[in-house]
Amino acid sequence: MAKDAATRRPQLDLLRTPGLGNILRWRWGRLVFQGPLLVLALLMVYDGLTGPRLAAENLATVLAWVHYRGLVILALLLVGNLFCMSCPFTLPRTVARRLSGRGRRWPRALAGKWLAIALLLFFFWLYEAADLWARPWLTAWVIVAYFAAAFVLEAAFAESPFCKYLCPLGSFNFVAATVSPFQIQARETSVCRTCVGKECVNGSPIVLGCGTELFVPQVRSNLDCVFCLDCARACPHDNVALAARPPLAELVAETWPRRWDISLLALVFAFASLGNAFGMVPPVYALELALARWLPFAGEGLILLLIFVTINLVLPVVLGVMAAVLSRRLAGSQTSLREAFARFTPAVAPLAFAIWFAHYGFHFATGALTAIPAFENFLATSGLAIHPHWTLSALAPTAWLLPLQILAVLAGLLASLYVAGERVRLDTTAARPLWAALPWVLLLAAIAVAAILIFTQPMEMRGTAGFSS
Repeated sequence: MAKDAATRRPQLDLLRTPGLGNILRWRWGRLVFQGPLLVLALLMVYDGLTGPRLAAENLATVLAWVHYRGLVILALLLVGNLFCMSCPFTLPRTVARRLSGRGRRWPRALAGKWLAIALLLFFFWLYEAADLWARPWLTAWVIVAYFAAAFVLEAAFAESPFCKYLCPLGSFNFVAATVSPFQIQARETSVCRTCVGKECVNGSPIVLGCGTELFVPQVRSNLDCVFCLDCARACPHDNVALAARPPLAELVAETWPRRWDISLLALVFAFASLGNAFGMVPPVYALELALARWLPFAGEGLILLLIFVTINLVLPVVLGVMAAVLSRRLAGSQTSLREAFARFTPAVAPLAFAIWFAHYGFHFATGALTAIPAFENFLATSGLAIHPHWTLSALAPTAWLLPLQILAVLAGLLASLYVAGERVRLDTTAARPLWAALPWVLLLAAIAVAAILIFTQPMEMRGTAGFSS
């Protein structure tokens, strides 16, 4: 008899690929990926604190604001949350977890994604207000702060609250990973039903269990999953898979959380893709000058705060709630506003991811080779006679970039429209279900148009110099 779909083994499982699968399942496998990033992080801190002040010549700013962002978005597209899997900030986790034990829990009042949303918004504002991209010294201290926060919170609480509830980078990756092609799954759920120890979440004597306390057979989403694979290493039955899944499967599933915080996080992720790019084109400077004339008492930091709070928070809340209200009325739905809000917010994820991909891909394509002279400069300042090659060109011709950006945005829009269409069927109370998607379709189209208009502007070449048309 054929196996039930719920217990059928996945056809493509990265944990079963020759060579790579053995490394991923190895007890110390995560160190293989964390070790190189730890070395890079330490180099960035050292060069940031002691090296040249010019951003393009310093490893801290070049690797953080050009290479990390470009490579992490590519990894999310091809595999999933590989940065969290390789995160060097959680390397002291074993020591910290022994200090925390299993008694202290993160306060229930602070659970959820509300703090993560606040910190993500703060991070985007700080990036602009403090010119992190141009300040190696400050970038180095941000890295140090990450190490300290991860260790302290891991030592104080048993639920990995830094990763699950606080980390801005993790929150960004969680939402982006909803479009990723791989997900943690049980190879056979029947094995999990008879498992006594539930080591994947509780841990074994030699391997820690899931830090964010996800039980493998119940995983339906990449939200909260850091891809650490501790579940796979702890499982005594070798029953965990890092399995391929159909495109956009998570976003069209009924299991998407019907929570205000998750829905708002998805919308903030989308509008921040516009806000972050808008902060690098000439119109933002004209807007700053206009606000400075209207608010002569306000400094640059406050003016930027007003701009980014409006784009990244006020617009998502107002437009998202308006779309949900109109969706209910047009469809004649009897569901609550919260459910109507949560029903279509997954549809923004593909478009938002495409905008981030287009934006970060632009900076990576134009600035990736700056790592070579930055490393050469680092070695030269360390006493080696090396002359940095500052004339290295971009990875792709500049004329290609805007068409590729527009193509990415349009592809993301089509994927989002597909998700919106699929999620129409989830409301069984609607008298006119197809009308429910109309406000969200208009919102998605507006986001796509705004992104294309921003990308047609000359963009600041951060990590190198000047603007690119």
